[in-house]
Amino acid sequence: MNDSAQPICALDDIPDGGGLEAAPAVLVLRRGAQAWAYRNVCPHFSIPLNYEPDAFWTYDGGLLMCAHHSAMFRFEDGVCVDGPCEGASLVRVPIRIEDGRVLIET
Repeated sequence: MNDSAQPICALDDIPDGGGLEAAPAVLVLRRGAQAWAYRNVCPHFSIPLNYEPDAFWTYDGGLLMCAHHSAMFRFEDGVCVDGPCEGASLVRVPIRIEDGRVLIET
């Protein structure tokens, strides 16, 4: 266990099948009891994945779409599966879930 982990949000703060910008430039995606965190930066053009705060476009609880160029990323590994940066990946941010809270490893 890493003593430097900091809570960034409650798991329930993240819409199931959606995303939340839980820390500056950190996007947390959730499906049920699972969560994944990435830098909120599209590898295609190095801009945020959303147009407005906490307005992330997700599909079927498993794909995130960049609001600017429609690149599609898998929740589980951040890999772009369709769009202008296909094959590229989002930068993972290490997190863990503990007692219903999402903690970021620092």
